Amino acid sequence: MANSRYMRWRTTLAGQALPCAVVDLDAFENNARALLQRAGDLPIRVASKSIRCEALLRLILDFDPRFQGLMCFTAPEACWLSERGFDDLLVAYPTTQAAHIAQICRCIAQGKKLILTVDSVAHGEQIAAIAADHGVIVPVSIEMDMSLRLPGLNFGVWRSPVRDAAAVRALVQHINDNPHLRLAGAMGYEAQLAGVPDAAPSQALKNRVVRVLKHFSQRVITRRRAAMLAALPKDLDFINAGGTGCLEFSADLHGVTEVTAGSGLYCPHLFDGYQQFSHQPAAFFAVPVARKPAADMVTCLGGGYPASGASGADRLPQPWLPEGAQLSSLEGTGEVQTPVYYSGSEMLELGSPVLFRHAKAGELCERFNSLLLVRDHCVIGEAETYRGHGQCFL
Repeated sequence: MANSRYMRWRTTLAGQALPCAVVDLDAFENNARALLQRAGDLPIRVASKSIRCEALLRLILDFDPRFQGLMCFTAPEACWLSERGFDDLLVAYPTTQAAHIAQICRCIAQGKKLILTVDSVAHGEQIAAIAADHGVIVPVSIEMDMSLRLPGLNFGVWRSPVRDAAAVRALVQHINDNPHLRLAGAMGYEAQLAGVPDAAPSQALKNRVVRVLKHFSQRVITRRRAAMLAALPKDLDFINAGGTGCLEFSADLHGVTEVTAGSGLYCPHLFDGYQQFSHQPAAFFAVPVARKPAADMVTCLGGGYPASGASGADRLPQPWLPEGAQLSSLEGTGEVQTPVYYSGSEMLELGSPVLFRHAKAGELCERFNSLLLVRDHCVIGEAETYRGHGQCFL
């Protein structure tokens, strides 16, 4: 079965220029259905950072009415998407560049719905001053910190300083006191649940520790979020939570009105290490065999596309097909060449594709101008990535 799967993809990619990036639309849509099921009845805001392709953002928003709105990672990205017809755009990271805030204000003046994130009075003051110059009211969302802080360990990510009800009330008061700000919503990202594998291969002890920390973190998050939501007005547009790795937990929290997901649509290889769910690999890249330096090794052209985060082997792309391929621990993946040990039964010749999965989702799109779109193992089109449109937002 594994060999026939490789041969189907090899046939699909015959005649295509390599390296290339591919999205399997059948798996992409199956993952969309799985996300909808995991989110219960809540709408899902799509994380654009995880997709980085306009055509696929449109596809997923049209796929089911419960996919509603986008969570963007920069203000320029949100404005660019707004200009291309998207709306309901939440910029999930604070915007501190005056020119970017002014760009958001101009979009709002044109009647578009864009929301900026704040976690301090300083954020609010800067946004309000620029909004006043443009004569607009800027909707803002308060980000609440959901990390678990233990002695010597911050289990989560260093994001918002808003960690309790008192901090929420102070920020709400500041926003309400300013005529150029409107409190539209609040969000809390449980990074330690959404982004930390708990069933990673060959890490049995670490997996047990992570699962204990996750269980404890869930109880802390539930209490802390409830206290902070009680300090918020009751008529907000949204209360956002979650990520692909913890949709079930986030969707079940009292007061949450929407969850966010994106990476689960592509299912990069880091998501193979989660205990509670399983998605289908839907995005990958293919590099050609360029050399055969030894009987048990082929060397591929390119492939050096590591993921962001703390460096380590888990941040490297991993050979997916044909089965029996694995990286060299001394070389890993390289910008120009990637040697791969191969013990499988397929004949890998010069020019044969070797298929890799990226460690993360949208970051793959920073390496390619377009994605080949495949349905039922037939290439049906090609979609430009942000890079293909000449856009680089970070």
